[in-house]
Amino acid sequence: MNLREITEEKEEMNLSQYACKSKYSKGRMFPEDKCLVRTDFQRDRDRILHSKAFRRLKHKTQVFISPEGDHFRTRLTHTLEVSQIARTIARALRLNEDLTEAIALGHDLGHTPFGHTGEKVLNELMPGGFRHEEQSLRIVDKLEQGRGLNLTFEVRDGILNHTSRGNPATLEAQVVRISDWIAYINHDIDDALRAGILKEEDLPRWPIEILGEKHRKRIDTMIKDIIIESLDKPFIKMSEEVYKATYTLREFMFERVYIGSKAKSQEEKAQRMLELMYKYFVNNVEKLPDEYKKIVEKEGKERGVCDYIAGMTDSFAIYKFREIFLPSSWPIKS
Repeated sequence: MNLREITEEKEEMNLSQYACKSKYSKGRMFPEDKCLVRTDFQRDRDRILHSKAFRRLKHKTQVFISPEGDHFRTRLTHTLEVSQIARTIARALRLNEDLTEAIALGHDLGHTPFGHTGEKVLNELMPGGFRHEEQSLRIVDKLEQGRGLNLTFEVRDGILNHTSRGNPATLEAQVVRISDWIAYINHDIDDALRAGILKEEDLPRWPIEILGEKHRKRIDTMIKDIIIESLDKPFIKMSEEVYKATYTLREFMFERVYIGSKAKSQEEKAQRMLELMYKYFVNNVEKLPDEYKKIVEKEGKERGVCDYIAGMTDSFAIYKFREIFLPSSWPIKS
């Protein structure tokens, strides 16, 4: 018996009846030989972790566009926080932690530069619209390495269905979806306090009294509540009281931070920049890198341009905008 088979047997013995065991995965789009050491979900996690799309997340906006300071969240640190929360819940519920981690690490690979601002721009410009979860799946299915990562059905399903619009097929994917919610609400409050957009006394009192005064206490309350409500059950949920408190904080953040605050002061500039670049490349597809020219040939120029811009980091988008639209200096011969 090889090491992978030993791990699969341990899953059979130790995981919940509601867990997704790697041995029973619905498999990959293209069959592969099994690894002697890692389960299929462990291999998926590693493929995502070593992908270029994952590395680019460190230079993509979470909420604050071009913040001055090293301690504001980026899309990468958000992803890691989601992974940590999701793994804690999955382990307590005896779900498949490897599957949970793989979904968490891959759930935001398709996010645009400048966060949801960039997503909004591409959704308006791209025929058929644009959603980051669909782009995340497109990356792991087609774009990464020019052929995709050939992930398992369960990881792909979790990536596609991590938003409120989705209907995940596994409890592990449900864990990631609710962990994403926990992570961004709490760390966005933390960042808004650090930026001076909010003060502690601004936070609505009754949700804080239920969830906790401090960042770590609120996360702890939410995680423990989910574990208590979901243990040995075929669903993942919060209690009604904690859910209402959490949702109230989310609404508060939309009102005070996500729309019209100092955190969004650069939003119009980012929107205009991406709009101009999209239109430029649609009219000048020969300027695209070769890998995106191939997409244009197969799927049309809008698709190729959208993939190119969606994959950009904030810093690279600014660099390309300057290169295309701003005059550069040139030497004068004496």
